[in-house]
Amino acid sequence: MKKMTKNKKLAWTAGLIAAAFILSLYFDNYIIRGISYLKNSFLDESLSWLTSTSFEIIIFFLLTILLLWNKNKRKWVLPLWFTLFLSAVASFILKVAIQRPRPFQQGLIELSSFLIKNSYYTWDFAFPSSHTMLAFCVLPIVSREFPKLRYVWALFACLIAFSRVYFGFHFLSDVIAGAVIGYLIGALILNVEKENHVWENLYWKVYNKFVK
Repeated sequence: MKKMTKNKKLAWTAGLIAAAFILSLYFDNYIIRGISYLKNSFLDESLSWLTSTSFEIIIFFLLTILLLWNKNKRKWVLPLWFTLFLSAVASFILKVAIQRPRPFQQGLIELSSFLIKNSYYTWDFAFPSSHTMLAFCVLPIVSREFPKLRYVWALFACLIAFSRVYFGFHFLSDVIAGAVIGYLIGALILNVEKENHVWENLYWKVYNKFVK
């Protein structure tokens, strides 16, 4: 009975996400124009650090440090790194394959002047949002190892996704796809590790040989 309930929840969740993605594809242009009316100097300054390229590096180092801090959690460092790597590769492949122009490249929204100065206008394609993928791909590991932080991280990831739409780098459908694909990659790596302990075994081999 519990299994059926869980399957139904998964089915409903998948259906709602699929519906949201399809609707966002249809209303992308309207949504990006609507969000442009929210732009102001306060949000520009508040969200700009979330949307910078260096923020991806911050995610990498922050989570690595948190896992290394606790000896019992260090075995998840390699799965974390592989999850981020796989998400980055998947994002690159999808971007090159689909080649969807960004909203500002289509003239739907203007970039803020401080973003133009940093040459954001030379960036690659829109679909999917790599920032969003990287933020959401680590959520399964964060939820498992730091359950008290999972909702904080989920909110954090949503703010990153919003910042990408707010500044005109992505459509809503780009960040929805990025969130879903990233989360699924993270969940896949988590399940593989739980069942096979691939990276845990590798970690202990390296630890026993070079550290112990």
